[in-house]
Amino acid sequence: MTTAAAPAVLHARILDWYAAHARDLPWRRPDASPWAVLVSEMMLQQTPVARVEPVWREWLERWPEPGSLAAEAPGEAVRAWGRLGYPRRALRLHAAAVAIRDHHDGRVPSSEAALLALPGVGSYTAAAVAAFAFGARTTVVDTNVRRVFARAVSALELPAPSLTRAELDLAAGLVPSDPAVASSWAVAVMELGALVCTARSPRCDQCPVADVCAWQRAGRPAYDGPPRRGQSWHGTDRQARGALMAVLRASPGPVHRSALQAAVVDDLQRERCLDSLGADGLVEPLARGRYRLPGHPGSPPGEAEAGRDAG
Repeated sequence: MTTAAAPAVLHARILDWYAAHARDLPWRRPDASPWAVLVSEMMLQQTPVARVEPVWREWLERWPEPGSLAAEAPGEAVRAWGRLGYPRRALRLHAAAVAIRDHHDGRVPSSEAALLALPGVGSYTAAAVAAFAFGARTTVVDTNVRRVFARAVSALELPAPSLTRAELDLAAGLVPSDPAVASSWAVAVMELGALVCTARSPRCDQCPVADVCAWQRAGRPAYDGPPRRGQSWHGTDRQARGALMAVLRASPGPVHRSALQAAVVDDLQRERCLDSLGADGLVEPLARGRYRLPGHPGSPPGEAEAGRDAG
């Protein structure tokens, strides 16, 4: 049986490694506001740092506080989201900004429970913002953290496809008791998973805990859990939805159905995707075969069309 390293050893080595190798990311700096941290966490879901950082900078320059975003139509958030993917996150962030303005005096709440109550904020994001923006002692578990613990502690090449209670309990048991150290620990483990303990071709020769890693000690056994299916892209509805959204984002006003035909040539797929985008609140169908990004709730489509066309 493989014996896992003591928590104190993992803490010391991973925190020392992070102090020397952490990336200088703007949302990690001491002057980053809680709002800046919340925006970064929403953007970083399923999206690489290199794609997020320029959009994050543009977003914070335009909307430095939740209230400034809340004052805009949701469609402007979708437009500014650009090509980050999964644009429903833009709508969720806009809804969170409205809730922060209306129920928290325009300030991002500090408690994990209050964060979790915001629209579109799940358990991971609530824990991450509480830890990284307010220094709370909590359990932050993302894909990178799960992979580090699976290998270093549980002797598994990869974690299960979905987060388990056992993983949460393991992560909670490894959180340092000092809140200041705990918040650093959360981001340090995440960084180790992102840069060294990667899903494919892990850089074990650069890992600060390689010699005490349970997976290494067990002989690096191969993953034998449920099959992991890669996400296809070309020709899928996801690709078609993205192409339609690109046309709508590029237009300052409503777009006629004919302008969307070049983006998605298959009539059935195009109509199916427009219907699904409408159901997700990302697109509003208007009269005469026209579409627009979502406007302010309750704004008459006719007024919005006239205002945009006039501009």
